[in-house]
Amino acid sequence: MDPEAFRAESRDRWERSAAGWVAVREEFRRDTAPVTDWMLEVAGVRPGMTVLEVGAGPGDLGLEAARRVLPDGRAILTDGAERMVEAAKEWADELGLRDVEARTMEAEWLDLPAASVDVVLCRWAVMLLVDPEAALREMRRVLRAEGRLAVAVWDAPAANPWLTRVHEVLVERGLAEAAVADAPGPFALADRERLADLLWGAGLTGVRVDAVDFVFRARSLDDWWQHVVQTSQRTADVVAGLSPAEHYALRDAVDAVYAPFADGDGAVTIPARTLVASAEA
Repeated sequence: MDPEAFRAESRDRWERSAAGWVAVREEFRRDTAPVTDWMLEVAGVRPGMTVLEVGAGPGDLGLEAARRVLPDGRAILTDGAERMVEAAKEWADELGLRDVEARTMEAEWLDLPAASVDVVLCRWAVMLLVDPEAALREMRRVLRAEGRLAVAVWDAPAANPWLTRVHEVLVERGLAEAAVADAPGPFALADRERLADLLWGAGLTGVRVDAVDFVFRARSLDDWWQHVVQTSQRTADVVAGLSPAEHYALRDAVDAVYAPFADGDGAVTIPARTLVASAEA
């Protein structure tokens, strides 16, 4: 793998998917609230603090942190994709959070002074990086003495059918490649011991790894498919290259694997599990 080529390709996908993430942001914020609450609680986010979110996407976690630290504190939301940063800025304005900073910044090279923040949050980003160890060292560098870090990564594939089922269908139909072991991806840090070792290795202390279970909800299988296409640029690119007949066949296959999660009225509830880790500078 060429690290720079991988970073450029990843950044391009996030740029192109930003509008889709904005479209689902309220539903995503609702469904992932248990993870948000855990991270903010374990990090001890409170008024007057300076909080940094790394890999913020459209910013729901960082903006919830901003509600807790402003007006006397400071919230900095960062992401490598400019369109995600713009989305976070716009959402902050809509919420009346005028003092939120949103900046384009790579997780592996944080453009911030050492010992400048009280809390670092990173949710579902570090496992997607070429060099997660470098990113965690950077997060440690910018933390003040006794500052807190809270990180979330996805647990094992078996605990996350919301993501694995559609990927399995794409692989079976020759529309996607199987995941490569040890490569950056959703489950790259699903091993608790490896995650803990990375945190200890970055110079953090008091490392604790837990799990949070929650569910993704959609009103119907159609709505769930729309969510998938809007938030997964790889899937959107696949769909864009299909003929109408191929698209219908793919939809039938996807609907079949998610049908067990639909109730009698068609509403969909799909389980998810994330590993959540906390540590101290």
